[in-house]
Amino acid sequence: MGTSRMFRIFVVLGSAFMILLIIIYWDDVGASRLYLHTPVSPGPKIPHPAPPRPQRPQTSRTPSFLSDIDAFVNQFLEPGTGEPTDPAPADTGNQSEKAEERYVPRREWKIHLTPLAAELRERQEQRRRLLQEMCANDSLVFPGKNRSFDDIPNRELDHLIVDDRHGVIYCYVPKVACTNWKRIMIVLSESMLRDGVPQRDPLAVPRDLVHNSSMHFTFNKFWKRYGKFARHLMKVKLKKYTKFIFVRGPLWCASSPPTGNKIRAAQTRTFYRALRPGSWLRRYANKLMPPACVDEALGVGVHPTFSNFIQYLLDPQTEKEMPFNEHWRQVYRLCHPCQIQYDFVGHLETAEEDAEHLLRQLRVDNVVEFPTSHRNLTASTWESDWFGSVSAEARRELYKLYEPDFRLFGYDRPDSILNE
Repeated sequence: MGTSRMFRIFVVLGSAFMILLIIIYWDDVGASRLYLHTPVSPGPKIPHPAPPRPQRPQTSRTPSFLSDIDAFVNQFLEPGTGEPTDPAPADTGNQSEKAEERYVPRREWKIHLTPLAAELRERQEQRRRLLQEMCANDSLVFPGKNRSFDDIPNRELDHLIVDDRHGVIYCYVPKVACTNWKRIMIVLSESMLRDGVPQRDPLAVPRDLVHNSSMHFTFNKFWKRYGKFARHLMKVKLKKYTKFIFVRGPLWCASSPPTGNKIRAAQTRTFYRALRPGSWLRRYANKLMPPACVDEALGVGVHPTFSNFIQYLLDPQTEKEMPFNEHWRQVYRLCHPCQIQYDFVGHLETAEEDAEHLLRQLRVDNVVEFPTSHRNLTASTWESDWFGSVSAEARRELYKLYEPDFRLFGYDRPDSILNE
């Protein structure tokens, strides 16, 4: 009887010890800088091919809790320091010819022999410092400013994309080069395969997949994978990972006007795609029986005006019905800059320089390049074209709606719009 009781006690104590060990182990290794910030390549030296991994299925899958631990352990077991003396990986004999291409090193290595320009480093320091100062400034007040990270609802964390392989977190803001940055996150995380090989060219990622939520592992998905440990792991990753965001002039989030002869049609398509037009066309445009779809609206000549849209944004009833669409939601609501201390703040106005700076800071600029694209530059007449029909009072109210973003990210007050 005594032996049996002692045995049960040892089983209980042993189980408790193992659970405690797993929790401590995950807390330590899951946030290890050695793993999270190990560069994809060693830099200027041509690396020896890394050992092959088993071929994965064509579609991305959500790794399990144990697979994250396996990834950590495997990086210590695999050779690949980049030195010529590294042993060659064993030929498993069961890899396809296409999969073998994955381990052919890039030949166009970028070797940076000079440091980044001092003005670029100073620019980032100023932007980060401004964020900290504004978040601590009592004169700037906006909803949710003083809440803790734990108080942010899970549904509001869907813009934070995580790449565990490189230790990167990207908060995307629509209309701020987010398509190309999402492409880069897909490449870095290897979440898209082609013939069993991770896609390496960002521009080869189809646009319809870029914005497919299944292609990205975001904070709001942590609950499904980690359960009650989710919020704790979020905070661990926020502390250890490199976090970045790209922003633009705030009023562009509300307007972002197209140019040319098709401006009204493009505007109508934008509004119909992002809104439930029935209620607000009845409310602001006196359309008792509004068209149900955009093609029908265009066919009968129904074009919601920009003035209608501004009324919609300023109406308190709008947010009671449903939150702002992400395309004109304030950045402080999308990315929580007073709860998350961003390591890098890019501006669309300096997108090319900022992108090169960031990729070098992440030490992945020899793996992926930021795609060059035509930016939506401000047309000389867009202010008069779009705000000409908006009253001065409505313009001032619109500025108040986006004022926190102006001040947080260092954009000047748009006096040319407000003082007309």
